[in-house]
Amino acid sequence: MRIAYETIATPIGSFFLAYEGDALVYADFEDHGARRDEHLARRYGSFELVLRRKAHPLRARFERYFARDAHALDELGDEFVLSPGGSDMQRRVWTALRTIPTGTTTSYGELASRIGRTGAARAVGRINGLNPLSVIVPCHRVIGANGKLVGYAGGIERKEWLLRHEGVTG
Repeated sequence: MRIAYETIATPIGSFFLAYEGDALVYADFEDHGARRDEHLARRYGSFELVLRRKAHPLRARFERYFARDAHALDELGDEFVLSPGGSDMQRRVWTALRTIPTGTTTSYGELASRIGRTGAARAVGRINGLNPLSVIVPCHRVIGANGKLVGYAGGIERKEWLLRHEGVTG
């Protein structure tokens, strides 16, 4: 399987985007290469990363997001396909994450309740940590029940930056 990729320079590190055809299958900071490779191998078996020849239209949305427009990834038309893979439960959590408005946060328990799994905050937290579409599926908007910033694979400093960028003050 050939997976096309491109990278974006951001204020908080190089960001990696991977596509199967035109579908976004992975997005995260480039320094998480081992995590990326594990996710793609679990999904596709053997794969080869090839540099995308022409920028995907979604790239411009990410560039706008990181540059100045915290809402650039909010509304995506049908021309943008997000394909995170995963189990039914994982896809339910990741879909629910997309409903958290920019500039707001929610807790793991609240997210679990949203998908009809009250009491499953820990399971939701584990699934949140496996999110293969960082930033566009905004797992950084989930915080602890006590309001503390916890559990971001990209690091708490990045989580703080992303939330400040989106207008969350804390």
